[in-house]
Amino acid sequence: MRIVRQALYLEVADRLRAMIDERVLMPGAWIDEVALAASLGTSRTPMREALKVLAAEGLVRLEPHRGCFVNALSEKDLDEIFPLMALLEGRCAYEAARNVTPADLDALEGLHADLSRYAQAGDIDAYYETNYQIHEAIQRLAGNRWLSGVVSDLRKVLRLSRHKSLKLPGRIHESCAEHLSVFSALKAHDPEGAEALMKTHVLRQRGALRALDSAEHAGEAATDAAQPAGSHLRVAGQG
Repeated sequence: MRIVRQALYLEVADRLRAMIDERVLMPGAWIDEVALAASLGTSRTPMREALKVLAAEGLVRLEPHRGCFVNALSEKDLDEIFPLMALLEGRCAYEAARNVTPADLDALEGLHADLSRYAQAGDIDAYYETNYQIHEAIQRLAGNRWLSGVVSDLRKVLRLSRHKSLKLPGRIHESCAEHLSVFSALKAHDPEGAEALMKTHVLRQRGALRALDSAEHAGEAATDAAQPAGSHLRVAGQG
């Protein structure tokens, strides 16, 4: 049997996903296809095909006569996606609790030990990646390919908001405690408990994003209020 090399446009799509995830390509940014293709050492054809793949995943949007832009999730998007993710990831936890083996629990034990260590250190980047690995591990343990496919697609989109929720003061410790509770339910082979706790965990992520957004808006309002009277007019007049 011959080994078929992955199509070039799929390799380009993988690289673009990583660039979006790493914030090399920022939410809302226009994608310069020519420059990007040159930097990746490829032609525009695989670049265009890769962008079509990412558009289907919701990571970018293609606008006629304007080009391609990295998507930025709106508050409405988040309000619609998170309840759905809570249901889906809750179901993953439910099925994982029924399927988990002692070997699986040993592997999860190590991940949760890492998670606790990163939370204690306040290392948001390392915490986020370990958190992501735990969610994916629970998804695999569910053993439901239909469920897994839907969750994976939505998770790609939610990575546009990355670990912003963890910047809320105290959230990283709350998140860690929630994960440890889910893990306890998995160890107890308690499907209903694991499902309920995972739903709560996902919905609290949305609550943290909402609280952070409110705090940012309050800070902006306070900054504007502190500006000297007439300063906005003077800036406008400079244009």
